[in-house]
This record gives sequence, C-alpha cells and structure tokens, in this order.
Amino acid sequence: MSRKTVNVLEVLEYANKQLTRTDEYATVEYKVGVCNMLEMVLHQTSNYAGFMFHDNADSETGTLGYYSRTYFYSAKMKRTAKRSA
Repeated sequence: MSRKTVNVLEVLEYANKQLTRTDEYATVEYKVGVCNMLEMVLHQTSNYAGFMFHDNADSETGTLGYYSRTYFYSAKMKRTAKRSA
C-alpha cells in the first residue's frame, strides 16, 4: 500500500478553523469527528499540547460549545511555524 505524508501543522490549522465554524453544518457530530481525528494525529506524532474552549461559559460536556475549541501548537510545531514564516 502506498503512503503519503501530511504536514501535521497544516492538519492542526485546518482542524482549528473547522472548530471555529458556526454555520448550520458545523454540528456537534461534525466537531466531534474533527476533534477525534485531530487528537489521534497529534498523539501519534507526539504533538499533543492541549486545547482551550472558545467560551468557557459554554463548555458543558457534549454540547456544541464543548467541541468549539482551539488546539495548541506543540513546542516542536512552534519551531516549525517560525521557520516557515
């Protein structure tokens, strides 16, 4: 089977954009999928550095606010982003 690599920083930035969406298609289910996929990628590549809610007052477990979050860059990703800028 062929393999293709993807830049983890690009995946993180794309996912964070998706998690800020507020349109009718950005449902809880959609954001759960984005979070699950991103967390797997970040953990598998040792780049997980946590996340923050967009609104702490709207972050009850399982709600749209709970999955409206931004994931942080790992130290390794920050160095890569600085070199690319």
